[in-house]
Amino acid sequence: MTPCSPALRRVLAGAALPCIAALAAGCGSSGSPAAAPTKTITVKATPAASATTAAATPTPATGAASPTVADAAPACPTRSLGLKLGLAQGAASSTYQVIDFTNISNATCTLYGYPGVSLAGGKPVTQIGLAAAESHVTARKLVTLAPGAVANAVLQIVHAVNFPAAKCQLTNADYLQIYPPNQTTPAYLHYSSQTCAKPVQVLTISVVQAGSGGQ
Repeated sequence: MTPCSPALRRVLAGAALPCIAALAAGCGSSGSPAAAPTKTITVKATPAASATTAAATPTPATGAASPTVADAAPACPTRSLGLKLGLAQGAASSTYQVIDFTNISNATCTLYGYPGVSLAGGKPVTQIGLAAAESHVTARKLVTLAPGAVANAVLQIVHAVNFPAAKCQLTNADYLQIYPPNQTTPAYLHYSSQTCAKPVQVLTISVVQAGSGGQ
């Protein structure tokens, strides 16, 4: 058994998603995850110039507006963030996937709340199924990112094969479509996963927290 990195233990503990205790105790002995990232990359642009979102695409996760703080830096726009996948771990019929947000600009900026995350695929690229629900166990906290600093969120992906076929309509996704908190421009990361085309809640996302989720 290969123990989890301290970073992943810290991220999963802070996310407080279901089955975190089991994951922290058994890190390294993955279940059989239904989702497997093809590779870890940083993507700022859409995967295709004609990429669109489906009519049912929920608006980007804005949650509560960033708190008003006299000396607070502005919110991080999508163009100022490098997104990549951190560690992934399988547990209790789900995969827990860390998403890292790195400030790649030359100016300090802030993240507050939840990213908007969904699975996507097809040509042109469109959202598949429901966007991630928010886990409200951990309170929002303003995260300030100096140039080069990292924040993360943890995405829970329930294995789609656990749902009845008629209710799910199993299909394959090729991307994660991610809106940084309070932004309206998405970024895309290559990610291969089975998911449900019908409105079944497959995804749950944690609040953004400071620090990296590991490699």
